[in-house]
Amino acid sequence: MGARALPVGSLHTLMTKVGLGDAEDHMVVVSVTLFVTLLCACIVMGHLMEEFQWISESVTAIILGFCTGIVVLVTSKGASSHVLQFDEELFFIYLLPPIIFNAGFQVKKKQFFRNFVAIMLYGVIGVFISFAIITAGSRFMFPKFGLDKLVIGDYLALGTIFSATDSVCVLQVLSQDESPLLYSLVFGEGVVNDATSVVLFRAVQKLAFKDFTGMEVLRICGSFLQLFFSSTVLGIAIGLLSAYIIKTLYLARHSTDREIALMTIMAYLSYILAELFYLSGILTVFFCGIVMSHYTWHNVTESSRVTTKHGFATMSFIAETFIFLYVGMDALDVDKWRMVQLNAGQSFGLFATTLMLILVGRAAFVFPLSALSNYMRKSSDTKISFRQQIVIWWAGLMRGAVSIALAFNQFTSAGDAKSPEYATAITTTIGIVLFTLMVFGTATKPLMRWVLPPTSRSDYDYTTSEPNTPKVFAFDAGFRAPLLGPDAQAGSPLGPPRRSSLAMLLAAPTNFIHDAWRAFDDAYMRPVFGGRGFVPYNSDILTNAEDDAAYPFHSPFRPSF
Repeated sequence: MGARALPVGSLHTLMTKVGLGDAEDHMVVVSVTLFVTLLCACIVMGHLMEEFQWISESVTAIILGFCTGIVVLVTSKGASSHVLQFDEELFFIYLLPPIIFNAGFQVKKKQFFRNFVAIMLYGVIGVFISFAIITAGSRFMFPKFGLDKLVIGDYLALGTIFSATDSVCVLQVLSQDESPLLYSLVFGEGVVNDATSVVLFRAVQKLAFKDFTGMEVLRICGSFLQLFFSSTVLGIAIGLLSAYIIKTLYLARHSTDREIALMTIMAYLSYILAELFYLSGILTVFFCGIVMSHYTWHNVTESSRVTTKHGFATMSFIAETFIFLYVGMDALDVDKWRMVQLNAGQSFGLFATTLMLILVGRAAFVFPLSALSNYMRKSSDTKISFRQQIVIWWAGLMRGAVSIALAFNQFTSAGDAKSPEYATAITTTIGIVLFTLMVFGTATKPLMRWVLPPTSRSDYDYTTSEPNTPKVFAFDAGFRAPLLGPDAQAGSPLGPPRRSSLAMLLAAPTNFIHDAWRAFDDAYMRPVFGGRGFVPYNSDILTNAEDDAAYPFHSPFRPSF
């Protein structure tokens, strides 16, 4: 399990001569040392290239990995382009959890749930539409390019592999303050899309396709729904359990290290338990992150909040950089390229066809589902304009780490391709990932400037963002009026009226759900699990007066000590 060193021919011989490679175990140390050095180089280069915003850190990591792969390939005289062999378990067990958890932990929940309907349309329904188009298109077109030995399960796997987006690159270009609606939609869809793709991939793998009929389609949908809801419930349960334990025991009375450690370990426990019960760890840890940021994070001391906020973000950043470094190095894996039996024309046709299917599959749901979402949005200020739809379509064209990991899981065994057809599928996936990240990723900034002029990016006032979350740690009094609503601003003690009729529900479903949830949360959840406004008494951290000033919207159910 995990990554292991490769005995890369003359590279190992050279290191043995200089006394650095006298044992295979030492080669593992050398390999890890190389990757740690490359991680440091990526951080430094990312800082130096910060002003070139159209070149993201993910693209920088890919380029550095590619250059390193060339050096290793030359040094080893063509034996290998990397010194670590990728194992999909390394990705799913160690690298993916911090990335997805941090996505849920840092998400601005108010914006996420304000656009929840559109995000779920893009991230769930959209994945199924893209999955169907890519699967059908590859089943029809791939045999024409010499790839005729794949079975129906492989084509379904390809549908999920190329439906998984990677919005990390484009999010480094989008500004959350300049275009909050666009950022929320791209970020939310990216996370839900990855979770849906992995869940759908697992559901596809569980099915037998000897006699594939319409009932199998229903079984896929049923298996997907079961995995989706079970994984979500497990993540919410563990997040609430962590909040209850920390609120009840108040571990920081003796050591803030304990509450930080408990948050970290329980977050990872949610992922491991999901994998143990054959659920979706990615979905479980994402919702665990949302719940922890809503309850657990507000139950710990201020120093623990700062530590966890930056600690989780740092772990996610390192995992993402490591993945992109390896993708750059793996592009030169000569073993896989040697196994490919297609000529240059067939390989290019396969690549172009896959890219076209991705473009069509993306467009097939972004524009229709955006129209549906706009129909449900009665306020013209929150509707998704056609220009914004173009950016959303473009942002979802990039493929990244999840696609690579799923492809390795389906088409390799211990890092090696199972057949020439599988080697072709791997190399095509790598080519698509590199092309979309390098070309679409670097073109995002110019596209934003052309499609969305600065005057059209501020969809609605960014001050409606939820205060005092891990993503927005600072709080300003200017947030008060937008959060309380127009009635509260006018001096009404009751706030906005409740929506109770079916007509009002259909007119503004997200606002109705939000109002109902806030009432339920304040009345039942926060008294038990804590949350914003709950800070245990500790004279060394905050006084009650300081707490009231820092959290003016806290729940009235403050526990007494």
